[in-house]
Order: sequence, then structure tokens, then C-alpha cells
Amino acid sequence: MEDHDHGQKKRPGKKGFSRRLFLGVGVGGGAAATLPGAKAQTQAAGARLQGPGAVRVSLRINGKIHNLNLEPRVTLLDALRNHLDLTGAKKVCDRATCGACTVIVDRRPVYSCTMLALEAQGRDIQTIEGLAPPGKMHAVSAAFVENDAQQCGFCTPGFVVSVKAFLDKNPNATLDQVNSGLGGNLCRCGTYIGIRQAALDAAREMRGGKRA
Repeated sequence: MEDHDHGQKKRPGKKGFSRRLFLGVGVGGGAAATLPGAKAQTQAAGARLQGPGAVRVSLRINGKIHNLNLEPRVTLLDALRNHLDLTGAKKVCDRATCGACTVIVDRRPVYSCTMLALEAQGRDIQTIEGLAPPGKMHAVSAAFVENDAQQCGFCTPGFVVSVKAFLDKNPNATLDQVNSGLGGNLCRCGTYIGIRQAALDAAREMRGGKRA
């Protein structure tokens, strides 16, 4: 995943990855529409207002097109869980804090609780369910099992998706880079040691077993 940083500030002179720099939030348009005068401004700009009733939404998820009727306020997370039965992404904080709802949108890790389904149209969305063919495990998932990188397992899908996206961009990531890159995901069981090692093992596997 591109660096995910949940509000952590960079220290002056410190080099590294920042998850926030790469995180696609996607709530700007939806929030602006609630501000006083926003409707008039939007109309003046020639934009087409939608809602408040359900509208047609087309989402490309794991390589398949899904056509839905959703109210414009529905988030991508709720569309996945409540309308498509893709429940891997978890609804926990619902405030872009924990990372349990992480999905990949156009190769970027995104908190799906912060993106409207409308905003996700025309984009390539990948969830934990689409990381590997049925009956097979992605290298990241396998590394999590081998390193016992889950305890209750509730946060695991978000971590696996985040690690996959991060390694796609940083195939030779060091331990320090993994620590920073996964800073936007929280594990309440505290299995961070296993998660970090799983990321490093998965990176090696995805490189074909070659050392960096």
C-alpha cells in the first residue's frame, strides 16, 4: 500500500513513508455538498446534483461490474457490506482511524468508510475477497498464517490489504519502512511483531524468493 499514515506528523528531518500521503480519503465532494450555499455553487459550476433518493451506481470490484441503486450518502464500505455481501472490510471506527475497512482503489489503499460509493465509480476496486483466486491464498495472507500474525482476526483483512498495496509499491521494503507504511492500521490484540515479519516474508515471496 502506498504509505498509510493516520494523522501521524512527520518529524523534521526524518525520512520515511507516510501513509497519509498516499491515502485516498474521497469525502471532499460529499462534505462540500452539505455546506451553506454549496447547492448554488454546484449548480453555477454546471455540476449535476444527485439524490436524495437512490441513484444508479456502477462499481468495478475485483474485476466485476456491479450495478446498484444507492442513496448518494452511502459509503463504499456500506455498499460493499450491505449491498454486495463483501464483508471482509470491517466497519469498526467509521472515522478513518483503525484501518479495518481498508480496500485498494486504483492501486491505492483507501479507508472505504471515508469514500462515497458515488465517488468510486469508474475506479478499479480490490477487496480482500479478490486478492487471490477461489481456493488459493495470496502470498500476504499465507505469510500472516505462517507468522501467526492474527489473534482474534478481526483487523486482519484490513492489514492484509494494506500490506499487499504497500508491497506492490515497495517490493524491497525494510522493517522500518513496513513499520511506517502500516501506521494507519491498528491491531487491538497487539500482534504487530507477527504482522511486520509477515510483510517482510510476503515481500520476499512476491519477489520470487529473492533477497532485496
